[in-house]
Order: sequence, then C-alpha cells, then structure tokens
Amino acid sequence: MRHPRTLPGRRALAVAAAGLLLPLTACGADGPQDGTAARPGTGSTGSGAPPARLTVLAAASLTDVFRTAGAAYEKTHPGTGITFSFAGSQELVAQVAQGSPADVLVTADTTSMDKVKADTGTPTVIARNRLVIATAEGNPFEIDALKDLADTRLKVVLAAPEAPVGKYSAKILEAQRITVRPVSQEPNVRAVLSKVELGEADAGLVYRTDAESAEEKVDAIEIPDAQNAVAAYPAATVNDSKNAAAAAAFVAWLSSPEAQKIFQDAGFQKP
Repeated sequence: MRHPRTLPGRRALAVAAAGLLLPLTACGADGPQDGTAARPGTGSTGSGAPPARLTVLAAASLTDVFRTAGAAYEKTHPGTGITFSFAGSQELVAQVAQGSPADVLVTADTTSMDKVKADTGTPTVIARNRLVIATAEGNPFEIDALKDLADTRLKVVLAAPEAPVGKYSAKILEAQRITVRPVSQEPNVRAVLSKVELGEADAGLVYRTDAESAEEKVDAIEIPDAQNAVAAYPAATVNDSKNAAAAAAFVAWLSSPEAQKIFQDAGFQKP
C-alpha cells in the first residue's frame, strides 16, 4: 500500500445524519429571506406551473445538494415549497410501489427507477457520480487501491447489495476479482460514510460527493476510471401526484443550467 491519493480539497456542504430513512425535512431551513415559510399561494411560480407543496423522494447521496437546490428553486418559484425524504433508492421505490404520497422520485440508479416505471413518468438523468474509497482522516492504513480492501486486517464496510451503491461496489470488486469480507452491509451510502467517520470501519466504498461532504473527517482515495463505475441519477414525476404540473416543472428544472451548476459545484458529473 502506497501513500494515498486524496481528492482535491473543497469546502464541503453540511453533512447530513445517516439513517435508513431521514424524516421529511423542508429543504430551506431558513425559509425565504423575509423569514416566512414557503407555502402554496396564488399566481405564477415563474415556470408556468401552479404553486404547490411538493414531496420529493430522493436518494441519500443527494441529501446535501438537494437541500441547496431546493432552496434555490423555492427562491425563484414563489409559492412553491419542497419537502425532501432521503433514503436508499430501494426504500424509496418500495414507498412509491406501496402508494405513499409523493410528487417526484429521484434514485441513484436506473435499475431502481425501472422497477416503478408503471408508477412514474418518463425519467430524465440529471447527474452522475463515481465511487471512491473512504478512509479515516490521514488514511492511517495507507490504503491506495481497491486491492487493499482485501486485507483481512482491515474493517471494511459496504452498502447492502439492494442499495445502488452496494450494486456498484460489488460490480467493481468482482470486475477486479477482489474478495472483500465487510464487517457490515449498510442500507445506504450515508450509513457507510458514517461508519468510517465514527471510526467503526477502516474503509468503505462511497460516492465521490459523499466523501467530499465529509472531507474534514475522512480521506477519499480515488479509483481509476478503468476500475470504477458511473452512477446515474434519474428523476421522474410520480403518477399519483396531486401536483402534476408543479412536479413536472421541478423535474424539468433539475436539468436547467442553474440546477446543473449546483450539482457540479457539489462534485457531481454532468448527465
């Protein structure tokens, strides 16, 4: 194992607490600049869609960037409020399939979205991501490559195979014929990251953007493109939405230059 190659430093977005399913949380903690809460009203939102309060189910790896994006959207669409529910894509898909109230679904892979294609509109990929190896700050075990994760002296944590990041992790490890025996398999990428942050694991495979969000607590070891996987994030409206026009407007906005800049500033790749 050689000296680690870490990602370029960048001020991170605030780290969200990991969990199986974070509570529904309004995206703009501070609300509009006048201090009032955003709520449906009358008039135009700036997109031609009527004002509404939208519920967006989003992959856990989008926690920080969507809170920023949601606040930006509310600011330019008066009268529209957005509430996010973050969890592993497999959990979000189950919620949609069971008829849980929601307006928009955004997953961390196209496979998960395909499972509810009868319940959603046509999806649009809004961003992409790649995997890195997250280690404790300073990389005390000098992990430098995927093959190092096979060292049985290391406590490695991975996401469960049901989660998109778990599927991507298994894919790249199998392609390199690397056998890793994780000490635990977590429900989503934020849970994996949390294990490394808390010192409960020596290393874990996470998305690049999640590692960057915790750059003061973990080091991120890059994985060469030839050994890596590209995660795609499709967004779609939910057919049972009671705010169809507003939901469609938000999904369309996610591909706009304003939204794309927010994604790219957070480390996501262009769709």
